[in-house]
Amino acid sequence: MIDQAIFSRCELLLGNEAMERIARKRVIIFGVGGVGSWCAESLVRSGIRQMTIVDSDRVCITNVNRQLMATMKTVGMVKVDALKERLLSINPKAEITALQKIFSEETAAEFDLGSYDYIIDAIDSLKDKAALILLATSLSPHGGTKGGLFFSSMGAALKMDPTRIRVAEFWKVQGDPLARALRNRFKKEKTFPKHKFQCVYSDELLKNQLPVDPEDRGNGSISHITAIFGFMLAGLVLQDAVKDSFKL
Repeated sequence: MIDQAIFSRCELLLGNEAMERIARKRVIIFGVGGVGSWCAESLVRSGIRQMTIVDSDRVCITNVNRQLMATMKTVGMVKVDALKERLLSINPKAEITALQKIFSEETAAEFDLGSYDYIIDAIDSLKDKAALILLATSLSPHGGTKGGLFFSSMGAALKMDPTRIRVAEFWKVQGDPLARALRNRFKKEKTFPKHKFQCVYSDELLKNQLPVDPEDRGNGSISHITAIFGFMLAGLVLQDAVKDSFKL
């Protein structure tokens, strides 16, 4: 069987029961750039079969340095389509739903978050990220029919040191400007997440060595950092998925 061959090393580590649990989980990832794309790959390589990937952008040449599916051959392609092709090349039996959409307050009703076991936030936009946090945490924090367990990525730009990447509860994240901006926004609007959630972050903050292109408005970033952020998000999902059948 193809599945047994692909996941034989995972099964050696985790056991059959854990792999069956992983295969039943449904995951949705918002934002499949430098962080989300690597998270998606890690999950599919680890046995997740049912995944929805959400992103409105197309691959551009400035993505090639850090985004999994971004190559000179995929520049111009819809990101979620390019990533879906990549994921199916790993496991052709995976069920990948690719949505070229933006998550926002206006589009939130289009996503049935209650049908997923895990909700992954890798959104860059402060406004849209805040909206997803508020919606996802208004659901049950324990997964199931009332909503999936929620994990969020803070800022992965302007980082170089992999040893400073950590996981913490949102209100305990330190040294991250994105987390600070989100907390300030919630306090200003007097609207807060309904329950605690884990974040991947780094307290490192470097400066761009060259002026930022005003047409791009991005900050410097590098693949080993964005990938580690994505892998850590995937690890949080997998640890939770197997916790009842495997002693960590």
